[in-house]
Amino acid sequence: MRNLKFTLRYDGTDFSGWQSQRNHRTVQETFEHAVAAITCEPRIRANASGRTDAGVHALGQIVNFYSATRLDEETLVKAINSKLPPDMGVLDCVAVGQAFCANRDAVKKLYRFVINDSRIPDPFLRRTAWQPRRGVDAAPMHEAAQALLGRHDFRSFESEWPNRLSSFRTIFSVSVTRHEETVRIEIEADGFLYNMMRAIAGTLYQIGRGYWPVSKMRDVIEIRDRREAGITAPPQGLFLVKVTY
Repeated sequence: MRNLKFTLRYDGTDFSGWQSQRNHRTVQETFEHAVAAITCEPRIRANASGRTDAGVHALGQIVNFYSATRLDEETLVKAINSKLPPDMGVLDCVAVGQAFCANRDAVKKLYRFVINDSRIPDPFLRRTAWQPRRGVDAAPMHEAAQALLGRHDFRSFESEWPNRLSSFRTIFSVSVTRHEETVRIEIEADGFLYNMMRAIAGTLYQIGRGYWPVSKMRDVIEIRDRREAGITAPPQGLFLVKVTY
């Protein structure tokens, strides 16, 4: 039995998140069915670096599972892709050590949130960006976001707290940059709480449109109350970009 590690990308718009659910189309179930069709093994159980919510996309989701297939890694990539729908694909496959776990062994994750702040919505970005129809200034958003760096209690950005044993997380890097009519928020951390990235995006949006001062971000962190942060931004702007091991 080989332990196989895959890198997946998908448009999360038409998926009900990663985890298999009865009577719902999910990334996990779609991927597992494609693998079973190629390896002819009983349905495998794909283990992901983390669960993405409904509507959230991935550029570099990492998955592993054990298989007795004799197909080489390159052939598996081509064969599995032939069984996947157009909104999902496999980028690569490598055999890893038997102890590797895509979830437990992840040390950092990089997420990106995209805002299109044009007053006229772009129909080509409707599935991949939040379009609030209000302009924002990326400079104060970037300045405010620096307060997130380091290890903090991020319960102010967690929906339905408490969801985990601890709401402390460490953010290693954060940036807010403009790319023509879109603003990208990128955060790399050792983990994310439920809706944490989207709540941060909603808070930075309020700062970017001048509704709150730059100092508001630090205040929200210190108060540790979800009601003090911004809205939970919609899922279509969120991407899992990279997982580091």
